[in-house]
Amino acid sequence: MEAALRRFKRQCNYAGIFKMAKAKAFYEKGAEKRRREGRERVRVILKAERIRAQSRF
Repeated sequence: MEAALRRFKRQCNYAGIFKMAKAKAFYEKGAEKRRREGRERVRVILKAERIRAQSRF
C-alpha cells in the first residue's frame, strides 16, 4: 500500500498537480501571474543553455 501511495504521489508530482493546486489556492493578480511566468521562462531558458553548453564538451 505504501509503495502504491509513493507511486501515486510521484505521478502527481510529474504531472504538475501539486504545483497547480498550490497556484489555485489563492487568487493571483494578473501582474503577479505575468511576472511569475516570465521568471519561469527565464529559468527554463537558462537551464536549457546550461545543458547545451555542458553537452558541447
